This record gives sequence, C-alpha cells and structure tokens, in this order.
Amino acid sequence: MLYVPGSHPGMLADAVIYGADSIMFDLEDAISLKEKDTARMLVYQALQQVDFGSTELVVRINGLDSPYGERDIEAMVAGGIHVIRLPKTETAQDVKDVEALIALNEEKYGRPVGSVRMMAAVESALGIMNAYEIAHASDRLIGIALGAEDYVTNLKTKRSPGGIELLYARSQLLNAARAAGIAALDTVFSDIDDSEGFANEVSLIKQLGFDGKSVINPRQIPIVHEIYKPTEKEIAHAKDVVKAIEEAEAKGLGVISLRGKMIDKPIVERAQRILQLAEASE
Repeated sequence: MLYVPGSHPGMLADAVIYGADSIMFDLEDAISLKEKDTARMLVYQALQQVDFGSTELVVRINGLDSPYGERDIEAMVAGGIHVIRLPKTETAQDVKDVEALIALNEEKYGRPVGSVRMMAAVESALGIMNAYEIAHASDRLIGIALGAEDYVTNLKTKRSPGGIELLYARSQLLNAARAAGIAALDTVFSDIDDSEGFANEVSLIKQLGFDGKSVINPRQIPIVHEIYKPTEKEIAHAKDVVKAIEEAEAKGLGVISLRGKMIDKPIVERAQRILQLAEASE
C-alpha cells in the first residue's frame, strides 16, 4: 500500500505507474491544516479523472474529532473511493460512527449501500487492547493496520532497528484480524535509504503472518513484492500438494499422502495460499 499525499497533483496522477497493489491517498498527517480543503478537492478530482486501472484505492481521512472528517467522507464517497481508512482507531464505536456517515453518503450520491469498504488504523495502546472489538465492528472492514509512530510515542518509547517494541502490537493486531477473517497490514518503514533494514522488517512481518506492508516510497514496492513472492521450490511443492488432493478425491480416498507424508488441512491451506501469492506476483 503506497502512501500518496493528497496535496501533490503530480504524485496523485503518477501514483499508479509504480505497481503498488493499493494506493492510499492521505488527507490526514501528511497534510498541513491550511491545505486540508485543497487536498480533499485534489483527491476527488484524481478519482474522477485519472485511470487507476484495477489498483485498490484507499483514502486516509481526518478523524471525526476534527473539522475535516465528515467533509472527507462525503467527498470521497462521492468521488468513488474503494476504501476509507480511519486514523487513530481506538474503539469499535469509532468504526461504527464512520460507517454511519459512509452509508448516509452512499444513499446521497447513488452508490450501493455497503459498496464503500473500510480499514481501521490502530495507533495507540488503547486501540491495540481493543483490536479484537475493532476488527469485528463492521462488515465493511476489509482490514486493520498498525500505525507505529503514534503507537510507540504513546508507549513512551521509540522505534528500534529490530522492532522489539512493536512485537506485542503486531501480534495482537494480527490475531484480531485473523479472528475476524480480515487482512492485517503492517506499518511504514520511514528510512527510505535503508533498504537492508526495510527488507529485514518485511521478512519479519511476512513470517508473523501479515498480508502486506505500507510503503512511503516507490523504491520500497519491489522489495515487498520480492519477499512475498513464493520461491520456485515452494510453488512446485504447492502444485504437488494440490495435485495429490485432486487425485485422492478422484479415487475416493479419505487419506492423502505425498512422498510418504500425510497431507492434512493446514498443509493444503498453505499450498493454496502459496499459489495465490504466485498468481498475484505474475
């Protein structure tokens, strides 16, 4: 998910060329107070005029506790945004309040009710403790994301190269997402010149089980794609597992084995996941 400041017309127009799976237009932290209204108008116009193809389009709105949140929701629903991302989500009620405004504007602008999806960014200790309730707060939610900078500030610490201070938050958020059947997205890595550190962090969050990574520079996109792309060996094994399943089912066998090893449900699910990632990487 590539962050794009909503106040830069050139970046808005060019965002699709970098090959990100998802583009997130930012109306919140990246935008100064005097540029809030201009950024909202620019993102609305980009949604109307730029061909983003099949790329998922997300907008990070300002909170409802600001003068801008409700106007952001109205303009983005009217403009045709796919997903609205809530900032600094701390309770399930935060999700429900935004959901109600989205529904009102879907009806107002003739969009099917429920068509605009939601993502919740969790950025505080309270939000992490309430992650399970947040993840279950709405059928519109397609995922929850970690916002690390505000979170570590709330903890009265700072980010470290190994990210030990984020381990609990990542685990809590990930388990909440899996319990709700939605995606988990990791936070940004702000040092764009530290490719090795970024790659190490992406490898870590992949191992933990995250579905993806937020990025702030197009140079980071291919690193994420390369790390998440299955190896040829993994793909070949996954194909063998699927083939073994199909052959066993065709023969009416209840027990499935491959090269002398039993194949159970978790192995099948991992194989299917690998093939899905391989297809997405093409």
